[in-house]
Amino acid sequence: MRVLIYGVGGVGGFLGSQIQNANFDISYIARGKRYEFLKQNGLKLKSQLGDKNIKKVEIYNTIPDKTDFDVIISTVKLYDFDDFIKEISAKGLHNAILLPFQNGIYSEQQISQKFGEEKTYGAVAQISSYINENQHVIHKGKLASFFVGSMSEIENKKLLNFCEKCQNSGLDLKYKSNIKEKIWEKFIFLSAYSGITTLTKKPIGEIFASTSLKKTFVNAMNETYNLSKVFNVKFKLNPVDYWLEKIKKMPFDMTSSMYLDYINRKRLELKWLSGFIVEYSKKFGIKCDTHQSILNGILIK
Repeated sequence: MRVLIYGVGGVGGFLGSQIQNANFDISYIARGKRYEFLKQNGLKLKSQLGDKNIKKVEIYNTIPDKTDFDVIISTVKLYDFDDFIKEISAKGLHNAILLPFQNGIYSEQQISQKFGEEKTYGAVAQISSYINENQHVIHKGKLASFFVGSMSEIENKKLLNFCEKCQNSGLDLKYKSNIKEKIWEKFIFLSAYSGITTLTKKPIGEIFASTSLKKTFVNAMNETYNLSKVFNVKFKLNPVDYWLEKIKKMPFDMTSSMYLDYINRKRLELKWLSGFIVEYSKKFGIKCDTHQSILNGILIK
């Protein structure tokens, strides 16, 4: 099975390190300094689940011509996703299983509009990982769970086989028939987490140690939860309560990739997170004061 991992940052690098020995033919796409490092040094992971040092990877800075893939994993930032879709389309690779491990719901919307719902798959990464100054993938904590599934709820045997092989290699990748629920479940947390850690410049532990900041965080999650109802997302359990229990087990100093991008003066995904929630809440007449404050506060900074 030929697999392409498009974007070798915290998520893409972790995924690649875990499935490198799963008997897949794996290629990677990276650019700039990341491409040069991977080409010369391979893929390096630091994790409580086990360090990895893969000395040689098949790395490109653009998708090679006349090459088909069974599975294409996208882990680029949301602001680069449109370019990813354009390249997939130009290379005629839309028949591959596209797994967009982006935050929010923008990626799945774009794939559906471009290639049709029957070719649209959802993907969710529950992990805190990033690239440090030495170009190593750093995995914080022990949480590393991944979920994929068809947005049209049509079971795909090739994707099921891919999941099984990944699990056999040690990667916690599960096929979910309710992937839309999993996507929104993460979005409810991630939109608050990214926004408030960036706005306050505090890690998750400090935020929840403060009564006022915890209340703001919960309000932000509830606003995204309210928006999910307009999109007809059904949850078996209250997702805000689910995350409040989950947060208790997170590392005190855990922070978001958007905050790291902010302090490193990189482009932010704010438009596709709090910005998306504000835009669609206004469209449907839903109150959204907290995400509006996050949006205004970070834009002013």
